[in-house]
Amino acid sequence: MITYSAASGVATITIDDPERRNPLSNEAMQDLRAAVERAGQDDGVAVVVLTGAGDRAFSAGGDLSGGFVDSPLSSHEERSSLADLFRAMRLNPKPIIGRINGLALGGGFGVAVACDITIAADDVRMGTPEVGLGLWPMMISAVLVRAMPRKALMEMMMTGRIIDSATALDLGLVTSVVPRESLDTAVDETVATLLAKSPAALALGKRAFYAMSDMDIDTALDTMHLGLTAAAATEDAAEGVAAFLEKRDPEWKGR
Repeated sequence: MITYSAASGVATITIDDPERRNPLSNEAMQDLRAAVERAGQDDGVAVVVLTGAGDRAFSAGGDLSGGFVDSPLSSHEERSSLADLFRAMRLNPKPIIGRINGLALGGGFGVAVACDITIAADDVRMGTPEVGLGLWPMMISAVLVRAMPRKALMEMMMTGRIIDSATALDLGLVTSVVPRESLDTAVDETVATLLAKSPAALALGKRAFYAMSDMDIDTALDTMHLGLTAAAATEDAAEGVAAFLEKRDPEWKGR
């Protein structure tokens, strides 16, 4: 079950099945993608927070209770739900903050890392235990390999090793680690920081960042050159420069 709420410029999307540690069934992933797309299209939303219900788990990963391996070929298309979710997260023009409040395994681990900013409680555990079930963390590999060293990732996937949040921070998988009692404060402070920034700059910057991350250096430089011109042409850029020169706070238009 996925819940969605929006207030004061912030959309909060919650994986809401705490009794089962917030598993990701195909249906849940489809609903999660729809919620991410809804937030991206909502003019009243500037920042998205993605979290799990309760305090035990962000998401313990794929829902294996629904006949996951009963009909692998006929269920092939349905399994694209996770890949579609990752694409939706990248294409969403709003910053997505992952509030990682508990266990993040398998697909749940991939979703946590796919957030633009990932803030984890200090007692969180994460990992890729799929090999212990005779499976392999296939689709999340595409996200993880872009966030952490390849050798460390291969070792995690081959052994199924679970890491703590401090190790995840060292590997570049999360943005920051805070005491559990400070998690909401840290998320709120990050939200407030982002709400004070130009929505146009954030949207252009996020899109350009992910686009150039898979390019060779020359193509990336050319792309970012065009990106800078596009950013400079926005009303927000004109307002930001004027506010700086006039020593006042900018009034963003988001365009």
